[in-house]
Amino acid sequence: MKKLILGLAVTATTLAFAQQTPSSNPVTFGVKGGMNVSSLSKDSGLDDQKSKIGFNAGVFANIPVASSFSVQPEVIYSQYGNKSNFTALGTKYSASTKLDYIAVPVMFQYNALPNLYLEAGPEFGFMVSAKNKLKNESNGDSSTSDNYKDNFNTFNFGIGIGAGYYFTENLGLTARYVAGLTDIAKNRPSGSDAVRNNVF
Repeated sequence: MKKLILGLAVTATTLAFAQQTPSSNPVTFGVKGGMNVSSLSKDSGLDDQKSKIGFNAGVFANIPVASSFSVQPEVIYSQYGNKSNFTALGTKYSASTKLDYIAVPVMFQYNALPNLYLEAGPEFGFMVSAKNKLKNESNGDSSTSDNYKDNFNTFNFGIGIGAGYYFTENLGLTARYVAGLTDIAKNRPSGSDAVRNNVF
């Protein structure tokens, strides 16, 4: 519950600035940015898993298709990953995994009120970087891996749901949760659980 509340609070800092084109049913373009609270699905090989804070930033176009409905495609640079603890050969370690994606959400939005909308839709992600910071909890030594994205499947697919509110025509706030549906682990051992992204 703490992760859910924190995720919604942090992601709600996302800002959108739009410039309308002159027409009776205008398409809006804008930029947006905010913070992610992300996690990976439970791995039985880890002692404990925690959420990781990252950021997102990108551009969008909002395309009205009816009086109360619109489609909003976006292109966003987004940081996923998690933090975890595990024990190896009697030594405790903590790890911070950072997975960077170019995400392409396509949100279908319903204007429940003039300034309030609900949204849902698919998100297509393409991994561009994967790094892991490892810390030995016994002596404090730490190291950061090189980019090891070849260990992961490049493509990620998820479903997003959320809501947003526009304070003015050019300034708004959004909260969104994206549940990953694809296994991001490549060459996963047979019988092991799939690893999926989840992000607020």
